[in-house]
Amino acid sequence: MKKLICLIGFTVFGFGSMAQGIFMTRTGQVSFYSETPIENIEGVNNEVTSMINTDTGEIVFAILVKGFHFEKALMEEHFNENYMESGKIPKSTFQGKITNLSEIDFKKEGNYQAKVEGDLTIHGVKKHVSSTGTIQVKKDGINVESDFDIKLNDFEIEIPSLVADKIAKQISIKVNCAYKPKS
Repeated sequence: MKKLICLIGFTVFGFGSMAQGIFMTRTGQVSFYSETPIENIEGVNNEVTSMINTDTGEIVFAILVKGFHFEKALMEEHFNENYMESGKIPKSTFQGKITNLSEIDFKKEGNYQAKVEGDLTIHGVKKHVSSTGTIQVKKDGINVESDFDIKLNDFEIEIPSLVADKIAKQISIKVNCAYKPKS
């Protein structure tokens, strides 16, 4: 875990030395959902580390793949060993930027629509992505929510033909993070 925190620290070095516009969480939530006629699968990770620089719009996420938990232990085992290969590829990351930063007033409480783009790395494969979300500015921090979809084959995640009918080819991802000012 210390290595992951150090990685994020180095990744966001561009955030500058002033912590004034830096917000962080180590308890963010990322979940995914696969829906098929045969079976629905949901994985939830409540140990997501993320930082936002409200001055530059930079945003980063680091997710330990083994942090995803499932309703059934066998699903979790298959996810880690067969699909995500978390022993070889232990983390997923996002490094990007809020592209409509001028439309978000981080000094004024309220809800703002955000547009984000950057590099999403899953299963060792990096893809440039864009998405939208909601940023809620509160007196004591910032909340971020976003929903988007990914295609498994875009990230070279292979599903054996034996279970192909049980796993959707396109997965819904939900992000929900509560950030506090970095001190």
